[in-house]
Amino acid sequence: MPSDTLLLSAAARPRMPVADRPFRQRRPVAGREEVPRLCRLVCQLTGEMVRLTGDRLTARRDSRRTECHIRQIAMYVCHVQLGMPMSDIAPCFGRDRTTVGHACQVVEDRRDEPAFDEFVATLERLAGGIFCAMRGVRDE
Repeated sequence: MPSDTLLLSAAARPRMPVADRPFRQRRPVAGREEVPRLCRLVCQLTGEMVRLTGDRLTARRDSRRTECHIRQIAMYVCHVQLGMPMSDIAPCFGRDRTTVGHACQVVEDRRDEPAFDEFVATLERLAGGIFCAMRGVRDE
């Protein structure tokens, strides 16, 4: 390789033709106007799923903790499955983008537990299906 190529900036380097680039799966990205509605939908879906799988009455402290976990899981699903940027998710939940990053890290760490991993995977499938259905209705 000529040394001239190494000195070129990234913008000046010749780009590989689109057909020759390795395939990268693109996640659907919601438009800015859809983000708050989708975040609310995912949060409601997560809450309903948690309530369906929960088998005990929660005390006040447990109730706050449950709400926190629901919000963290919803943020994670919005970011990972729906491909929304953390900076767009944060205002929908009344939080900062760094809080969304922390929520994603917490959920990712808990996915080592098989039952929790299955729960989150189910939510991801549901959210992805709902999002695709919403996009399909709009495209017609």
